[in-house]
Amino acid sequence: MSSPDYKKRKSSGDKALDNKCIDTIRVFSADMVQAANSGHPGAPMGCAPMAHLLWSENMTFSPSSPEWSNRDRFVLSNGHACALQYSMLHLTGYDVTLDDCKKFRQLGSKTPGHPENFCTDGVEVCTGPLGQGLTNAVGMAMAEKHLAATFNQPDFPVVDHFTYVICGDGCLQEGVTSEASSLAGHLGLGKLIVLYDDNNITIDGSTELSFTEDVSMRYESYGWHVQAVTDLTNLDSLRNAISKAREVTDKPSMIKVKTVIGLGSKKEGTHGVHGAPLGAEDLSHVKSKYGFNPEESFAVPSDVAAHYASVSKQVEADKSSWDAMFAKYQAAHPALHAEFVRRENRELPAGLLDLLPVFKAGDKDLASRKLSEACINSIAENFPELMGGSADLTPSNLTSLKCSSDFQASTPAGRYIRFGVREHAMAGICNGMFAHGNIRPYCATFLNFAGYALGSIRCSALSKFGVLYVMTHDSIGLGEDGPTHQPIEMIESLRSMPNVNVLRPCDTNETNAAYQIALTQHETPSVICLSRQTLPNLAGTDPAKAQKGGYIVSGGDNTDLVLVGTGSETGLCAKAAEELASAGIKARVVSMMCMDVFDAQSEDYKKSVLGEGLPVIAVEAAAIGSWNKYSHVQVCMKTFGASGKGGDLMSKFGFTLDNVVAKSKLVVDYYKSKGSAPDLFSRPVWDDVVSGH
Repeated sequence: MSSPDYKKRKSSGDKALDNKCIDTIRVFSADMVQAANSGHPGAPMGCAPMAHLLWSENMTFSPSSPEWSNRDRFVLSNGHACALQYSMLHLTGYDVTLDDCKKFRQLGSKTPGHPENFCTDGVEVCTGPLGQGLTNAVGMAMAEKHLAATFNQPDFPVVDHFTYVICGDGCLQEGVTSEASSLAGHLGLGKLIVLYDDNNITIDGSTELSFTEDVSMRYESYGWHVQAVTDLTNLDSLRNAISKAREVTDKPSMIKVKTVIGLGSKKEGTHGVHGAPLGAEDLSHVKSKYGFNPEESFAVPSDVAAHYASVSKQVEADKSSWDAMFAKYQAAHPALHAEFVRRENRELPAGLLDLLPVFKAGDKDLASRKLSEACINSIAENFPELMGGSADLTPSNLTSLKCSSDFQASTPAGRYIRFGVREHAMAGICNGMFAHGNIRPYCATFLNFAGYALGSIRCSALSKFGVLYVMTHDSIGLGEDGPTHQPIEMIESLRSMPNVNVLRPCDTNETNAAYQIALTQHETPSVICLSRQTLPNLAGTDPAKAQKGGYIVSGGDNTDLVLVGTGSETGLCAKAAEELASAGIKARVVSMMCMDVFDAQSEDYKKSVLGEGLPVIAVEAAAIGSWNKYSHVQVCMKTFGASGKGGDLMSKFGFTLDNVVAKSKLVVDYYKSKGSAPDLFSRPVWDDVVSGH
């Protein structure tokens, strides 16, 4: 489907004005960095021609409605150059004022040290870690391609936009972009256009020190359309390259743009202009060189301001044209319109959560990864924005969608993504899909390989992107693959990350609850940790109660001991409680399916679950970590695992009925001799009182 007329804008034809606009961007950006006495002036000064042409002639956007669904997406992957993006947002009328620019990198400002999507209108994603932005952009382009196939109808291209990226040498050195770019080429993402700021400089110095590959040949091998622009003194070469890139619809495009970092500075072309202000003397030199008053800061000449005001007026008219088309779309295709609006509003379909499976008498015990598979497929047909896949582990993760075909270049309406063995890019791509909107992405691998994806998962949490991470093979119970595959510290690593829900369900009812939490929390990513081995369905588990993170599965107020477990160890706690009862010890069993959600409950609720003055033993086949705050004694992992059968490993490392019962008896006797156990909610961190497992 061809782009509608409203997406075409012509050059002003005034070369002198173009150059003046570019010089204004350079000086304004350098002023920002100088005012903060911190930041990166060089890249904005070198990339100014790219930014000017993108905003003036190519990108469709709406400063008055920055969340407009059909805007072109722009990602500054080399986020340290953010003075460039803030300059453009200010000049084109976004809610980034002159005062905001003067507060660059200051606490509480709209112009933080790297782009943050939750701080600044017009910023799509957080792009501090190099390579994340380009990877996110691949996800945005995938979302656009899928949504266009889903919603567009003849004469109604309601989803029709480009994703533009500016990236630098550092972005292309990061492995995550190699993963993402390879997949983008495979998928033929023709509306992804990357402008590569080829300035041959990194923090250490020249790229000759460490980065001498032929980037063009590399991207051609990925299946990209590649062009090179070697001279920016005449904008027509870059202008024509962007136009050609827009015309290539079956391949993503890279334009390798030769730039000079810090152009105009006395330190131009060196790493000295990369990560520090120019300094007063050099900044005055730059201003004089470009025809600005050295004594004036943050100057925007009137004709430059008028130019960008005119651009803003045009793009707002474009947005109005789209609005008019969308109103006609409602009349012509009411069901599609209603579905589009529901997704825009992040509303779950009515009754969706009721479709998740709950335990019924006679149900077969299953591994929680199989219970997860049942959850995904119970809602997939009625939740069409659910789109995702696995890092080449579909038969193990059990994440395929039975109601949908694969998302491929020739089948963009498909919803199942074959990410390949690309865990880091997989997570970053899902961030981009979530940022795009109208898609609820999920992705999967083995829990231990979340380590490959942690950088992107952290960006999910920081950016408030509710990505669903389905992580199977969650403990030493996976068995023979051995310690390279067995997660020990990974759960604790994820729990220690702010704004992430780590969920480890123990049976059908809790897997139901895990998905309810994940689906209803749009601003918090969820990591659902699932077993390879079969787990018993337990009497007393409850989907509603489990949504508090931790709750009582069995045992009342008259209790000698609390056993708290997660996932496969909750069943072990239940068996131990039964054994202890025969010895006259009353044990309460608590499931801590999600410590992060439990943390948010009231202290009164926490006390009602874990008790007061009762000894608490935590049982989890993972590192001890934060269990110190909710238990007195831990049966946890203190070393890496080993290769062997899952049951044998559980025995070796103490996750047995005999060990938990024996330790429980010791703990009860110990604390009876002390009168009671220390209050978990007012005590310091206590060392284990029982040695061994």
